[in-house]
Amino acid sequence: MNQSEMELMLNGHGLTTATIFYHMPDYHSVLQTFLWQEYDIAPDLPKLHGFLKFWEDELEGPIHSVQYAHQHLIKPGEWKRVDGVFRLH
Repeated sequence: MNQSEMELMLNGHGLTTATIFYHMPDYHSVLQTFLWQEYDIAPDLPKLHGFLKFWEDELEGPIHSVQYAHQHLIKPGEWKRVDGVFRLH
């Protein structure tokens, strides 16, 4: 079942951004970059590790290095459920 981004954030996922530096398959002295973003759970980052495993198993460009950042966009205590809305003119 696919969850919405809001549901993922409320369940503890944060936005993970990874910059993957890899060697070109035909020109090993040339480095390219690939930017990857997904909602993931820190500190284990299972989705990022799964993507990197897929890359190593299925793609030809060997990975040189990976830099990543992880940020919770909604933290506990910053979100409250609202049961009603009052309008003031």
